[in-house]
Amino acid sequence: MEAARATAQAKESRRRWVMIGLVFSATVINYLDRQTLSVVAPFLRDQFAMNDVAYARVVSVFMLAYTLSNGLSGPIIDRLGTKLGYSICMAWWSAAAMLHALARSTLGLGICRFLLGIGEAGNWPAGVKVAAEWFPESERALASGIFNSGSSIGAVLAPPIVAWIVLSFGWPSSFLAVGLTGFVWLVIWRLVYETPGGARSQIAPRPLPAWRLLRTSFVWRFTLSKVFSDPAWYFYIFWFPQYLKSVRHFDLAAVGRYAWIPFLTADLGNLLGGWMSGALLKHGVPAAKARKISVSVFSLLAMSSIPAVLVADVRVSIACVCLATLSYTGALANTLSLPADVFPSNNVGSIWGLASMGAGFGGMVFSLVTGWAVEQFSYVPVFFGFGMLPLVAAAIIWTLPDRVAFSDKL
Repeated sequence: MEAARATAQAKESRRRWVMIGLVFSATVINYLDRQTLSVVAPFLRDQFAMNDVAYARVVSVFMLAYTLSNGLSGPIIDRLGTKLGYSICMAWWSAAAMLHALARSTLGLGICRFLLGIGEAGNWPAGVKVAAEWFPESERALASGIFNSGSSIGAVLAPPIVAWIVLSFGWPSSFLAVGLTGFVWLVIWRLVYETPGGARSQIAPRPLPAWRLLRTSFVWRFTLSKVFSDPAWYFYIFWFPQYLKSVRHFDLAAVGRYAWIPFLTADLGNLLGGWMSGALLKHGVPAAKARKISVSVFSLLAMSSIPAVLVADVRVSIACVCLATLSYTGALANTLSLPADVFPSNNVGSIWGLASMGAGFGGMVFSLVTGWAVEQFSYVPVFFGFGMLPLVAAAIIWTLPDRVAFSDKL
C-alpha cells in the first residue's frame, strides 16, 4: 500500500510540471493575441485615422472589458473547475482574436478588443488556481513565475512574427493566425489536464462568495495594489512600439526587430522573482515576508524607466526599459503566490479575479491618462509616472496581513 502511494505521489509530482507547462503555453497565446494589436497599430492607425487619444480609447475599452470580466471569471472558474473554466475562456478569446480580421473602422476594432478582454480575463485566475492545486508553498512562486513568463514570451514572439505576417500576407492574417493557435491548445488541454488527487476535488468545501472575500482586509488591499502595479506593464505592452515609432522613428520592420527585447528580460524577471523568494524561504524567512521583500526589491528597479526617456542613445533607452519590464515580472511572480499562501486553493481564482479587476481599472484609467499626456506634452511624464507607480503598489503589499482569521473570512 505504501509503495503504491509513493508511486502515485511521484507520478503526480512529475505531472505538475506538465500542467504548469500547459498554463505557460496558454499565457503565451494570451499575449500573442493581446500584443498583435500593438505591433499592427502603426499600420491600423494610418488606415483608420486614429490619433493618440483614439488609440488610447481602443486600448481602454479592452481594459474595461478585462476589468468587468475578471470579477466574473475568477468565481466562475472556482465553481466550474479549472479544466472547464479555462476551456471556456480560451475558446472565447481565441474566437474574439480572429474577429479582429473583420474590423474596418475604429469602432469595429474597439468592439473586437472589448470581446477579447472579456475572454482573456480568465487566464490568470485559472493559472494561479493550477499553481495552487499542483504546487506546495515552497515552489508556488517559481511555478507562478514559470507560467507568467508566458506573457513575456508571447510579447517577445509577437513583434517579429506579427510583423512578418503583416508584411507578407496583410494585417487580417495576423489576427487569424494567432487566434487559431488557441483552438489547437484547447484540444490538447481537454485531453491532458486533470485535477490532482482525482476524487479529492469532489469533497472540497465550496468557495466563498466574492463579496465575502472582498470584505477581508487582505483581498481589498491586494486589489488596490494591483491598481498601481499593472498599469506600468500595460504601458510597455500597448505603447512601447508606438514610442519607438513616434519618438525613436522606427518603421514597422524595425519595430519587429527590436520591440521584443524588453519582454525577453521580463521573462528572466519571472524566474528571478520566483528564485529570490524561494531562496529567502530556504533561509528561514516566513513566506509572507519573503514575498514582500522580493516585491519591494523589484519595484525599486522599476525606476529604471525614468532615464529611458531622457537618454539620446536608443540602445540605452531600450536597455533601461528592459530593466523596468524585468522588475515588473519579478514582483509579479511573488504577488501571484500571495493569495494561495493565505487562502485555500478553491478560493484563489476568485481572489485573483477581484485583484485583476483592480489591475484592469488601473490599466484603463492610466491608459487614458497616457494618451492625453502624450498628446498634450510628451512621453517624458509618462515614463516618470510608470517608474514610480510600482513603489506605491509595493507599499500597499507591505500592509497585507500574513494570516486571515476564520471570522475575518466570513
